[in-house]
Amino acid sequence: MVTTRTHLWFSNNRAHEAARFYAEHVPGSSVESVLVAPEGVPGAAAGEPFIVEFTVAGLPVTGLNAGPSFTLNEAFSFYLRVDTQEEVDHFWEVLTSDGGEPGPCGWCKDRFGVSWQVVPRRLEELCGDYTTDANKRAMNAMLQMHKIDVPALEAAYRGE
Repeated sequence: MVTTRTHLWFSNNRAHEAARFYAEHVPGSSVESVLVAPEGVPGAAAGEPFIVEFTVAGLPVTGLNAGPSFTLNEAFSFYLRVDTQEEVDHFWEVLTSDGGEPGPCGWCKDRFGVSWQVVPRRLEELCGDYTTDANKRAMNAMLQMHKIDVPALEAAYRGE
């Protein structure tokens, strides 16, 4: 059987720390295994976490600590779909805390350098297929935001 999983290269050697953070703060997340680096692996400190197998909200992930050759960037992000404004607020706070960074349009970066999109289901409903004037107003409002504000999106959708 063929399977697939996300593979993230942590140039900051924080894969294990990130996996533990996600397991603590994102439902459906856990750390499955941690392999330590043997002597002689380029970019990895012997005896330190090297390959970390973990799950983020049900998605299997492999984290690799192998030095600075490759870095994480916004070309990859976790799309964290939530139901309520309270969940948006909670996850935004958790992910941007302790060195994380807010970004535009619901995007943020956590302290480990991993990008996230914190997206309420309501945003998808209000933007629809971007064809109606109401959908376009909601999308244009979203493009002005950092953290998504559902009441403001709903007001824009209504033309207020």
